[in-house]
Amino acid sequence: MTDPNPSPRAFSASAPLKGRIAIPGDKSISHRALMLSALAVGTSRVTGLLEGHDVLATAAAMRGMGATIERREDGEWVIDGVGVGGLLQPHEALDMGNSGTSTRLLMGLVASHPITVTFIGDASLSGRPMGRVIEPLSQMGTDIVASPGGRLPLMVRGLAPAIPLAYRLPMASAQVKSAVLLAGLNTPGITEVIEPIPTRDHSERMLKGFGADLNVETDGDGTRRIRIRGEAELRPQTIAVPGDPSSAAFFIVAALIVPGSDVVIANVGLNPTRAGLVEVLQAMGGDIELLDPREVGGEPVADLRVRHSALKGIEVDPAIAPSMIDEYPILFVAAALAEGRTVTTGLDELRVKESDRLAVMAAGLTAIGARVEESADGLAIDGTGGDPLPGGATIAGHLDHRICMSFAVAGLVGKAPVTIDDMGPAATSFPNFEALLESLQA
Repeated sequence: MTDPNPSPRAFSASAPLKGRIAIPGDKSISHRALMLSALAVGTSRVTGLLEGHDVLATAAAMRGMGATIERREDGEWVIDGVGVGGLLQPHEALDMGNSGTSTRLLMGLVASHPITVTFIGDASLSGRPMGRVIEPLSQMGTDIVASPGGRLPLMVRGLAPAIPLAYRLPMASAQVKSAVLLAGLNTPGITEVIEPIPTRDHSERMLKGFGADLNVETDGDGTRRIRIRGEAELRPQTIAVPGDPSSAAFFIVAALIVPGSDVVIANVGLNPTRAGLVEVLQAMGGDIELLDPREVGGEPVADLRVRHSALKGIEVDPAIAPSMIDEYPILFVAAALAEGRTVTTGLDELRVKESDRLAVMAAGLTAIGARVEESADGLAIDGTGGDPLPGGATIAGHLDHRICMSFAVAGLVGKAPVTIDDMGPAATSFPNFEALLESLQA
C-alpha cells in the first residue's frame, strides 16, 4: 500500500520544539481490537484506533471474512462480530499491504477456521519470511502453501477442529505467540505457548478482557506459560486505544536532542513489555517525566514531559530488546548525539523487519556523519556529545516507516539538511507525523 509516487522530503536544523501533542493510537492494540471485536458476538466500539495503512488492512481483511466494521464521523469504530468459529470464506485474496503484524496474526485466526485464505502484500512485505508462524500452525493441522522462502503470496487452508499444542517459542516474538493463541481460540482443549523471554502482552490482556479463558504462569526462571481454552465465546467490548509508544519514540528523542526543547506527549501507553526505550533514554540522562500515570482499558498510560538533555552513551542490556525492538532505529539517532559510546547487541531480529534495520541505520547514519560500527547483532555508535551532525545526505528509507521517521528526526540536528527519498511509508503507522512535528516547531 506504499504510494507508487515517492514523496522525498528534506529535514533541517530545527528551532526548539515546544508544546503538547497527542500521538496516534497504539498499532499493536488497534490490530487486536479489530480482530477480537470481529470474533465477538455483538457490537464493540473502539475509540483512538490508529488509522494508518497497516490497521486499515486488518479492518479490510476482517470485513472480507464477514465482520461488519464501520467508522463513524466522530472517529469511533463500530464492529459487529461473527463469533469465534464464524469467519466466512473471503471472495478474494486478502491484501495485507505492508503489515507483517496483520499477516502473522490473521494466519493464526484463519488456521482453526474451515476456510481457505490467500494472503498477498506489497514488495516489502512479500520479502519477509513467515516460516516462524507457519511452523506452529502446521503442527496444529493447518495446511499452508507459501512462496519460496516461506514468503507471500501464501495460502492458508484452515482446519476445524484444529489440534491443540504446547509450543515453545524458539525466539522472542509477540507475533508468533499471538498467532498461536488466536488459533487456539477456536481449537478444542488447551493451547499453550511457552515463552522463555517475555514479549509484549497486549494479546493476553485483550483476550482476557474479551472473556477468553486464558491464564499465565511464570516459572522461577522467568519463563511464561500462557494457556488458552478453545471454543471461546468472546463478549463485545468498548475499547479506548492508548497512544502508541513506538510513535511517541520519535518525539521523545527529538525533544531530547534539539536544544531548548520542552514537549508534552499526551496519553502514551506504557505497558512494561513496550516501555524499554523510556528506561534506556533515562539511563542515558534523558529528562523524561511521567505525568498523571493511570490505567485505561487494562493498559498503563501517562503523559510524558520531555526536555532537551545532555545524553551519555551506555551499553544497552540485550535483555531489554523485546520491550523496545521497534524503537532501536530512533535510539541509534539519540546515540549519535550522546557523549561517548553506545553499544547494542542481541538485535538479530532487526535484520528481518520491514528492512534490515541494522544495515540500513548503519549506512544512513554514516552518510550523515555519525561514527558507527556494525556487528552481526547490533551497532556501536560514538556520539558527538551534543554537537550537530554534518547531515547533507539523501537517505534511502527502503519503504520502512521507522527508518524514514528516524532520519527525519536526525535531520533536526544536522548542519546541512537530511533528505529522505520517500516519506510516504510513514503513513503505515503515523499518518500525521510531519504535521505534528511542524506544530511543535511553530
